[in-house]
Amino acid sequence: MKKTLNIGGKLLDLSTPQVMGILNITPDSFYSESRVTQLEEAYKKAERMLSEGASILDLGGHSTRPGADAVSEEEETGRILPVVEMLRKHFPNAVLSIDTFRASVARKAVKAGAHIINDIAGGNLDSRMFETVAFLKVPYILMHSRGTPQTMKDLNQYDDLVTDVLRELQAKIDQLQQLGVKDIVADMGFGFAKNADQNYVLLNALQSFQVLNVPILAGVSRKSMIWRKLDITPDKSLNGTTVLNTVALLNGAGILRVHDVKEAVEAVKLVGLLRREC
Repeated sequence: MKKTLNIGGKLLDLSTPQVMGILNITPDSFYSESRVTQLEEAYKKAERMLSEGASILDLGGHSTRPGADAVSEEEETGRILPVVEMLRKHFPNAVLSIDTFRASVARKAVKAGAHIINDIAGGNLDSRMFETVAFLKVPYILMHSRGTPQTMKDLNQYDDLVTDVLRELQAKIDQLQQLGVKDIVADMGFGFAKNADQNYVLLNALQSFQVLNVPILAGVSRKSMIWRKLDITPDKSLNGTTVLNTVALLNGAGILRVHDVKEAVEAVKLVGLLRREC
């Protein structure tokens, strides 16, 4: 399996799993503590995440939680670009990922200094995305999903969940590679067109996705698959998140996308120690 990403000519090594910190530039993300609305807030949160060990910061200007309202391209761009420019100025060595399904936003963000495109739609919501990523020559995080944030919850019917998700991801990877995209990361899309039980089936089968021969990203942080099963709220779900992040690491995840960087970094260190002793 490929163990590096080319970030502007420098290789990000994924042989040791890396932690991606979530920075939501939105007013309505499901976990309130992840939201920032001002540049100063974004600076402070980014500074803390980087100091705690985040290798990547993932910036989102459009909430993509199931049922989220759509925002215009202009509003999404207006949220994202000032933060990208600020972070590039103050943290020039930070790796910046842009959480967007719009090719035009991806293009503008990379021009402003972003390094990675994280597409929750896997190219389904913008037919120009794949060719745009190929043109930009940046790493692309391909997430499995179906439909839109408004319709995905009704599109979770599969003949065989693991096989179907694997097949759909492989088809997209083939398309991207034919276009010349060199650095692809696969994301199972926990919570996107999957119900809670399906999420656990995928997490348990995460090793099966190594046949894709690309790094695997696990994004389970504080999601409803945790807090609904435990009858708690997102703000009480850090412990559950750490448990599932540990399972993801044991099953081969190369990147953890998280709200809580310190705890994820600790999980990476401890799982690393466990593997060295085995």
